[in-house]
Amino acid sequence: MVRLGHTDLEVFPLCLGGNVFGWTIDEERSFAVLDAYVRAGGNFIDTADVYGRRGPDGPGASERIIGRWVAARGNRDELVLATKVGASPDLSGLSPATIRRAVDGSLARLGVDRIDLYYAHQDDPDTPLQDTLGALGELIREGKIRHAAASNYSAARLGEALDIGTVEGKAVPDAAGSFVALQAHYNLMEREEYERELAPLCKRHGLACLPYFSLARGFLTGKYRREGSEVDSPRAPGVRESYFNERGFAVLGALDEIAGAHATSVAAVALAWLLAQPTVAAPVASATSPEQLAELLAANELRLSPEQLERLSDASA
Repeated sequence: MVRLGHTDLEVFPLCLGGNVFGWTIDEERSFAVLDAYVRAGGNFIDTADVYGRRGPDGPGASERIIGRWVAARGNRDELVLATKVGASPDLSGLSPATIRRAVDGSLARLGVDRIDLYYAHQDDPDTPLQDTLGALGELIREGKIRHAAASNYSAARLGEALDIGTVEGKAVPDAAGSFVALQAHYNLMEREEYERELAPLCKRHGLACLPYFSLARGFLTGKYRREGSEVDSPRAPGVRESYFNERGFAVLGALDEIAGAHATSVAAVALAWLLAQPTVAAPVASATSPEQLAELLAANELRLSPEQLERLSDASA
């Protein structure tokens, strides 16, 4: 387990993404993945009020599935549950009124009385940061959430938000609902924005980074290849457009080489590279089957040599 920033939360170093629940896999398969994750020692589950919007049951489906699973297994106190507010078509933005309505909806769907980590899913430039942080602080004091976090914030706006939670030059945990973690788009194929602008902020303020799209929407699993890789995924067209280039194939080549040396999966190597990066606490990754999850979980035991880390960093530069 790793400590999440300066909080008291101890989390498994791979966060299970719930974005596929109620979208690309149904409830039965979702339960199977969740069960396999917990059996492997996992305790950190990530979802959002908007997840499921592209599935048959609409926004909130992921939270409802997780809630029914928690109720069936009776394991709430063994878990760290994270969800988000601000991107749902029904409750968009981060005004205090929206946050309060959204948190009550998430609590009901999850069937719990508290959320361990509550993210502002995306910045809301129309709402003053002080108002957003103040509303999150109220939820902390009321016990509805334990900690607040940010997702999809620019370095400038994140820095401004963190300054609000600073007293006499020192970050104060949860002051006015201040953010304690950042979910950022970061992986071997997406490095510049995080490493250049966001990582220094995380380091300075003690924020834990929880990268999303940690496998570049599936590209870093190795299932996409230069030739003969027809992938049945709603993300496939975007993946090809973004990563089918010489840099992408160079990264896959380095991953193949290192995965072969360790007799492990390409996905495990990509996640192990992330875990070795400063400020990263736990990458977020989703799986559609227990077998696929097992390939991801191998990252927790994988230790890449300095030369292997450099090989991957050079290929993805």
